Amino acid sequence: MSTTTIGWQVLLFFSLLSLISVIGQVSYTIPEEMTKGALIGNVAEDLGLDVKRLKSGKARIYTGDSAEYIELNKEKGVLLIKDRIDREALCRQTVPCAINFQIIMENPMEFYSVVIEITDVNDNPPTFERSEMKYEITESALTGTKFVLDRAIDRDVGVNGLSSYTLKPIDNFVLKTISRGDGSKNVEMVLQKQLDREKHEHVSLILTAVDGGEPQLSGTMQIVITVLDANDNAPVCSKPEYKASVTENSPVGTVITTVSATDIDKGNNGKVSYIIPKSEEAGNFEIEVYTGVLTLAGNLDYEKRKFYELDVQVVDQGGLSDACKVIVEVIDANDNKPSINIMSKSLSISENVKPGTVVTMLNIQDLDSGGNGKVQCVLDENIPIAMKSTTNTFFTVVTESDLDRERASEYNITVTCSDEGVPSLSSSVTLTLQISDVNDNAPVFERSSYEAYIVENNTPGLSIFTVKARDADWNQNARVSYILEDSSVNGVPVSSYVSVSADSGVIHAVRSFDYEQIKDFHFRVKAQDGGSPPLSSIASVKILIQDQNDNAPQVLYPVQTGGSLVAEMVPRSAEVGYLVTKVVAVDVDSGQNAWLSYKLQKATDRALFEVGLQNGEIRTIRQVTDKDAVKQRLTVVVEDNGQPSRSATVIVNVAVADSFPEVLSEFTDFTQDKEYNDNLTFYLVLALAVVSFLFITCLVVIISVKIYRWRQSRILYQSNLPVIPYYPPRYSDTLGTGTLPHVYNYEVCRTTDSRKSDCKFGRAGSQNVLIMEPSSTGTMQRIQNENSILDEPDSPLEVRIISLSC
Repeated sequence: MSTTTIGWQVLLFFSLLSLISVIGQVSYTIPEEMTKGALIGNVAEDLGLDVKRLKSGKARIYTGDSAEYIELNKEKGVLLIKDRIDREALCRQTVPCAINFQIIMENPMEFYSVVIEITDVNDNPPTFERSEMKYEITESALTGTKFVLDRAIDRDVGVNGLSSYTLKPIDNFVLKTISRGDGSKNVEMVLQKQLDREKHEHVSLILTAVDGGEPQLSGTMQIVITVLDANDNAPVCSKPEYKASVTENSPVGTVITTVSATDIDKGNNGKVSYIIPKSEEAGNFEIEVYTGVLTLAGNLDYEKRKFYELDVQVVDQGGLSDACKVIVEVIDANDNKPSINIMSKSLSISENVKPGTVVTMLNIQDLDSGGNGKVQCVLDENIPIAMKSTTNTFFTVVTESDLDRERASEYNITVTCSDEGVPSLSSSVTLTLQISDVNDNAPVFERSSYEAYIVENNTPGLSIFTVKARDADWNQNARVSYILEDSSVNGVPVSSYVSVSADSGVIHAVRSFDYEQIKDFHFRVKAQDGGSPPLSSIASVKILIQDQNDNAPQVLYPVQTGGSLVAEMVPRSAEVGYLVTKVVAVDVDSGQNAWLSYKLQKATDRALFEVGLQNGEIRTIRQVTDKDAVKQRLTVVVEDNGQPSRSATVIVNVAVADSFPEVLSEFTDFTQDKEYNDNLTFYLVLALAVVSFLFITCLVVIISVKIYRWRQSRILYQSNLPVIPYYPPRYSDTLGTGTLPHVYNYEVCRTTDSRKSDCKFGRAGSQNVLIMEPSSTGTMQRIQNENSILDEPDSPLEVRIISLSC
């Protein structure tokens, strides 16, 4: 791991320590090199958490970009070693060495910080970069001459680190150790007895480095010395320590500083060379051998390492040397964008959540320092989402106001974080948040009230019109059902008049309407959604029945009699325009279907009478003379204005005479048909008896069948057999007039001038027919009574015999 990563972890460690009072923290200390699966500690007990909470909260470990060495056992609430931890690889020389991570839980969102300190184990012996060092030392070298040796490197720290050096043999040299301010030790070999080339041309020494661990470990390096002649002055650095600085983004080849040294010897013995011993620190730097110019040889990263200490050896041609230190400080450049890490997020929230609900937890860091590492974060405008900071690096995205899925069902939340460097660097992340629906909108009708028209005599089941309601919610909450509210029309449930389709809102007629019985009615339809609890709204509906020309005109006057003769008298002295009589008729339809016109269809003498087209008045159109027949017969047709039109015919007998006896003498032949009428009456009575007998027989058969089926069902019910009873289908009465609603009209036409009579069977229906009594002309009261009888809906069978004079 690089020094920058170590520094970042230390910074994060102390940042998390400042949050203990806010979010909770626990610390453990373990040695490195523990086996995989080894127990670290019971984190649930130490944090005061229930193990069930770890499961329900989907507890997990968040380590950021670091490798995961630790795992959480949610079943037992303990921390275990996931992978072998090498303290030297993780922290190098950094003390203390700690692993920092967070335990994240959801529902509600919580996090706890855990710090695990890794203690050192003496598992690394001291080592030298080179296994052998060679020196060429002149025999004239003075006692006390120093020779800088390579330092040993021990990756362990503390007591397990490098402790001491030994040099053997010690005939000519002694070992001197110099402690530096950073805790490291430089080792020098000091000449304590001059060399004698003639005795020993080559000297071999063993340098041993020993650590302080238990058991103690060591490393060795061989020093080979070649004894030379004549060079008795070593080079001397102009100053023992140099300081320089360089920006981390400086290009390779940048000059950092110049190291200088002098040697008072002359010639080749005074020629100085500058050398940087090989080491990890020296890899990014180069020094010109003869000039001492120190340049940049690699890329620096302030976030990984902030300064370097370089040992520069100054060596002359005779092998004499000196050493100086170069401290290079790395200056930060704004070369790192803010890092946005999503610790936990919600993909969907309900639209009725309270303001302040946590949507996402973010960890935002910038590895730069100073203003380059200060981060400011903003969200998109015009959204009800805000960002709150819990610490310098931890942020939460929360709802700021009430949400409404009907206005916005999804939010794309873009978090943009910028540092304060020049130029500023930024990074962003987009979070998609779905808003789930709540049933907070009732269905709304397109109109609060509706009017619809339907023509009478419609077919049952006919679609009248459609009501429509819309719901702004979604899915099941927006699924609208239509319900017919209970009410009554003229004491009858409205459901017997209309029905409404629950899914489509189509209103159907249940029965056939009769404009003469009902002209309009009201009811209410409820639109209800599928939410829980459901919401609804009401719309009122008015159905208007439109008239059809389904009723023929009814003649009220003159009343047609069955056996007696009724005639209007016209005196022979009547002038032109004399009012003979007036035909009075009505039509129970309305509008133009009830506009009546009167026409003279046949007449004994067409030149004598006329009928008013609009008022039905029969008047003379010329002077009555003695030649005119006493007996005059007029056939008047009354016709309505419907499409197609309907009509009724009335016979008007007119007697042209000045006295009543004269009229009797002329009309005696009307009574000659009495015998024939008696015979016809007999046959009609016989037909009525037969029809009545058949009706009674049908009733008996139906009642017998009902009783038989009832007894069979009781036998099946009382038995233990798993018999499913059969219920015959119910035959609905579409006309609403009860069982056997048919009315049979028999029209009997009798003539006065013929021995023949007609009997005609009319169509079945509920049409009112004016009955002419043979005993009298009748009154309006009797006509109204008979109309009420004809309109009675519960009459099972009506046989009407109508005797008309044709």
